[in-house]
This record gives sequence, C-alpha cells and structure tokens, in this order.
Amino acid sequence: MQKVYFCAIIYPVSGDNIMEDTICAISTASGMGAISIIRVSGKEAIEIVSKIFKGPDLKKVKSHTIHYGFICDKEETIDEVLVNIMLAPKTYTKEDIVEINSHGGVNTTNKILELLLEAGCRLAEPGEFTKRAFLNGRIDLTQAESVNDLINASSDKQRSLALNNLKGTLNQKIRNIRKEIVDIIANIEVNIDYPEYEDIEVVTKDLLMPKIKQLLEKLKAMLGAAKDSRMIKEGINIAIVGKPNVGKSSILNRLLDEEKAIVTNIAGTTRDIVEGSISLQGFLINFIDTAGIRKTTDRVEKIGVQKSKRVLKEADLVILVLNGHEKISGEDENLIKSINKKKRIIFINKSDLKMNIKLESEYIVGNTKDDKGLDSLKEAIIKKLNLEHINKDMTYLSNVRQIDLLKKALKSLEEALNNLETMPVDMALIDIKNAWNLLGEITGEVYQDELIDTLFSNFCLGK
Repeated sequence: MQKVYFCAIIYPVSGDNIMEDTICAISTASGMGAISIIRVSGKEAIEIVSKIFKGPDLKKVKSHTIHYGFICDKEETIDEVLVNIMLAPKTYTKEDIVEINSHGGVNTTNKILELLLEAGCRLAEPGEFTKRAFLNGRIDLTQAESVNDLINASSDKQRSLALNNLKGTLNQKIRNIRKEIVDIIANIEVNIDYPEYEDIEVVTKDLLMPKIKQLLEKLKAMLGAAKDSRMIKEGINIAIVGKPNVGKSSILNRLLDEEKAIVTNIAGTTRDIVEGSISLQGFLINFIDTAGIRKTTDRVEKIGVQKSKRVLKEADLVILVLNGHEKISGEDENLIKSINKKKRIIFINKSDLKMNIKLESEYIVGNTKDDKGLDSLKEAIIKKLNLEHINKDMTYLSNVRQIDLLKKALKSLEEALNNLETMPVDMALIDIKNAWNLLGEITGEVYQDELIDTLFSNFCLGK
C-alpha cells in the first residue's frame, strides 16, 4: 500500500547577517607554549590573512595545504609561521578556514590577532566556530554540545561519551524515533484531508495505540539510561560519613593518595566538607569527607553536622565508617538504619587494633596504617554502582536540556495515548506533533535563536 506524506521538516538555515562576517580567535590556551593557533573563518578569510602574510600567494594554493612564511605589520616581521588553508565546504564551519600556526607566547599571538582585526576580521564570540558548523548543517545540536563536552572531559568515560555523541549516534537514535512519529502524523493527516481515497490505510485507534506504546517504551529506555549519563558527565558523589574520630579523613587521604584532609586524634577536627576526586574504571569519583555526625553543643560543629546529613541524602553512594576498636553505639545503629542498603558500604576501620565490634550487616574491614581493605573498598564501589556493566555503546542524553525535552516529549505521547481512549484519532494529532517537535529541539532540527545563542555562549573562545 502506498503511503503519502504531507509533513514539512524544519532544518537550520544560515541567513543571519552575523554569518556574513569573517571571524577570528585564538584557538590554543593562552600563555607560554611551543605553538599558538589563530583560527580565521569566513568568505574573506584567505583575502584578510593574505594582507598580513609574506610567502606563497594564498589565493592560488590548493585546499588543505600548509605554507611557510612570515606575518608582517607593514615592513616589520612579527613572526615566522605555518599557514594552513582549508577551502569550503570541507571544513569545520563549512566556510573557508585559515589557521595560522605561530610560535607560542602571549605577546606574539595577541599581535597577530590584532593585525587580523585591523585587516577586517571580527573577534569570534565564544563557541562561534561550532555555532557556524551547526547553522551551516555540518553537525546537529547534540554533536555541537558534545564538542564542548569533549573539551571539558576529565575522565575516560566522559571522553568516550562525548566522542560517541560527536559521531552522531545519539542524533541517529532520535532521528529514527522522529521518523516513526512523522509516519504516524502523515497517515493521520492523509485520513483527515483525503477521506475519499480508498487505497490508503485507515488509521484506527487499534492501529495507532500500539505504535505510540512502542514509542513510549523507547523514550522511557532513553530516559532511564540518562542516569548513567549523569554519572559519567558529573562524576559520582560518594560521601564518607560516620561518628567523629573513626578515621574518615584518613580514608579520604588514602583513597586520593594525598594529604587532602587534616587528620588528628581530636574528635571533631573536620568541621566542613572536604572533597577530592580520583578516576575509577574510567569514571570520575568525587569523594566527600564530612564532619563527624553526633549530638553537639558546639555551634560551628553543629553546622558541619547539618552539612554532613545533607550530603548523606544527596550522595550517589555512602561509605559508612565505623571504629572496629569500639562496640556499636546507639549513634552507629541510627546511622546504619538511616542509610538505604542499596547505596551503602560499611567500612570497619582500625583493624590494626583489637576488634571489639560485632555487626550483622555486610562490611569491609581495614585500616589506614597499612592500607588494608582499601582495594576491597574500591572493588565494592565498582560493584555497588555497577560500573562494569554500564551500557558500552555510550549513546546517552548528555545534559539537562536534552533530558528535559525528552521528558516533555514523553509526556506529550502519554497525553496522546490517554486522549485516544475517549476521543477521535485526530484529537491526538496535536500531542503527537508536539512530541515530534520537542525531539527535534534536542537535535536542533527545530530551534529558537535565543536558545542557540545561550547554548554556544558557554563554549570557550576559539571553538
């Protein structure tokens, strides 16, 4: 049976005047270094750089070639450089791009940038090169966001997630779902607009509801996996809690392999939050040492205890430290009961002393004198958080914007399904279209200029 489609898909266009400018920026980190790169993009990129470059005629060279010469201010030589020429459309921005590779150093780099501005360039806004790549259709919005994520990645998993989404895996998954939705929209609209056609499929509730349910399952699966994405991008927060003087700060220092927290034998030494991070199985692990939790009349210590209780609730995982040299106290029992077993690891510390503790719950025994038990503690963290089994395809929604839009799309499809229970098929069309548009906002196939400006303003200059 032949299907007829009447839906228009909205794609980004580049009609803004801002796209007519030729932009430039320093793309390498500021400061002393062997090389600095100044990037120029736009239709006048080659002409402008030619004004300050002495060497081969850049207007006659082939694309994707590098040329030796000098940057000059009239008769004064500023630097010896290599100039990389890349002609549109096979460039990052799909515009002509020139990259000047100069000797590193603040003064030289800034002087070349100054000459480019005088010759007709405009200083690029933060993220404007990537913004142009998006507006010119080279990448979608999820890929653009992944560029920034890749720059800011501080763990192997963060890098893998950003790189995977940069390849377009998330984009393709969402596009496939949108294609299924647009098929539904098209069939409904054909039934509404051309009821006299006998050779088209009649869209009934019995036909439509299973399709929407399948789409809902796919969106729910993506939303469920977003928890893994948050753990990858933001790191995993692990709170180290317990009574005063049980060795929390010593454990933090050993896990970090640095003297991060002050350690004394005086109870209540730690009165504020102390944090440090390590990489474990490629994940960024943020350990948070808290003030000892106990009843106290000390005003400052009270504030620390309140912070500890708040961190305990918000943490992804809690390491409850007990003193093995002492018997279980009422405060210890209250802490054990207050922490969900699924997000708790009990570490019985000070195993180098006589053990007087008795406990029915699962626990790890160790000490910070010879680091006994700390490897077992790390293994327990990996197992408790299921780090070894997080989906290896790394195709996740990667930020709050994407997750929020997916939730709204999910809600729209749920409302469409509910409406089908009591209303005609065409009454569900508005919610189905809304879901399609919301998913389009994730990839940037549907977007608002204000959103795009805000999003790219968070990028670094030169990218």
